[in-house]
Amino acid sequence: MIEEIQYTKEGAIASLRINRPQKKNALTVEMYTAMVDALQDASADQVIRVLGIFGGQDFTAGNDIGDFMAAGGFNEDTPVIRFLRAISTFEKPIVAGVKGVAIGIGSTMLMHCDAVVAGRSARFALPFTKLGLVPEAGSSVLLPLIAGRMRASWLMLSGEQFGAEEACNMGFVSRVADDHDVDGAVAMMCGILAELPPNAIATTKRLLKKHFAAAIDNAITEEARAFAAALQSDETRAAFMKFMQRA
Repeated sequence: MIEEIQYTKEGAIASLRINRPQKKNALTVEMYTAMVDALQDASADQVIRVLGIFGGQDFTAGNDIGDFMAAGGFNEDTPVIRFLRAISTFEKPIVAGVKGVAIGIGSTMLMHCDAVVAGRSARFALPFTKLGLVPEAGSSVLLPLIAGRMRASWLMLSGEQFGAEEACNMGFVSRVADDHDVDGAVAMMCGILAELPPNAIATTKRLLKKHFAAAIDNAITEEARAFAAALQSDETRAAFMKFMQRA
């Protein structure tokens, strides 16, 4: 592991914490690679029954744009797509805790979790169109399933930010807690799931996902192609440059 991604195991519970507070936990290629390694380890470890994902004062501001631009190509072999494949097919329960900002992939990765606790400070946004980009992580399928087509359309098209209470009301998160209680709530929920029969838990998760798993897999592929094409467009380059000038 690297300093920015802390991965620990205690009993039947694995924990992954994003730890780059000076950049609001913005994700780099190296961090995606470390998260893939963590997910693969937790998946293979027969002792582990549940995974908790944590941030800090912020969950994550999404991709580190400078690092993302420097990385060059965007295809199925890039760490971000490998991460999306790993989290979307993870067979054990995932419980996430969110405080502060959860932007872009910081929001879309949550759609692959089985429970999410949002602190009252949590602010979610899917600002892809503002950068000349398109949805990713299968979110073009998942968000309409979670929030309904009309609300999903507005949030995706406008990139409008929404808070913890709205997220809970639309079914985007499981529950809302005071910020100082978020990590404890996630740990408690992980503990509950870890005590239950693992085969029953894994089968239930599989059944819950079965009817739209293929659609999500296809969406990740199609979104990645559209995302890669958008990255080559003049409007996206202009949007990125504008963003970098403001940063």
